[in-house]
Amino acid sequence: MNKHQPNPNAENLGSDAAVEKIRQLATSARVCLFGTSEGHLPLEFRPMTMQHVDDAANLWFLSARSSQQNRQISRHPQVQLMFANPGASEFLSLQGRAFVSDSRPLREKYWNPLAAAWFPGGMDDPELTVIRVQTESGHYWDTEFGKTITLLLVAAGALTGKPMPIGVQGDVRP
Repeated sequence: MNKHQPNPNAENLGSDAAVEKIRQLATSARVCLFGTSEGHLPLEFRPMTMQHVDDAANLWFLSARSSQQNRQISRHPQVQLMFANPGASEFLSLQGRAFVSDSRPLREKYWNPLAAAWFPGGMDDPELTVIRVQTESGHYWDTEFGKTITLLLVAAGALTGKPMPIGVQGDVRP
C-alpha cells in the first residue's frame, strides 16, 4: 500500500476509546518490552510485567531502584513499550514519559506475590520502586474477528485473489 494513501482499515482512537484499547491489549499481553535510552538510539529493551492500566492510560510497573531502566529514566524519561499477544493477533506500541517513585502507598497498591522473586524484602525491600508510564501516543494492530475467523479470511483471500478485511489498526491518543 502506498504510504500516502489512507488505510481503509485504520481506526484511530482518542480519549476514552484509546484508553480502553490500550487497557484491553496491554492487559491481554501483560508482559511488554520496555524501552529506555541514554538519549540516543538504539533503545535498550527488557521484558517487564505490567501491573495495571489506569483510567488516564498510565501503565504501572514494579522495578528495582538500582536497575538500568531506573537510571536511564532519571536522565531521559521518554520510553517505548511494545506489547505482543500473537495467539490473539494483538499488538501495541506506546510512547510516553516514565516516572519512578518509591511511594509506600504505590508499592502497596501494585505489589503482588510474584514480585517477591525480585524483591525478597517484600513491600519494604529498599530496592522496590514503582514506574508510571504516562502514555502520550501509540499504534495498535488487532484482528476484528479472532484468530480462527482471521485465518479463514486469509485463506479465502488467497483462493479468490481478493484482499479480505482481516484486521484493524490505528493510532491511540488518550
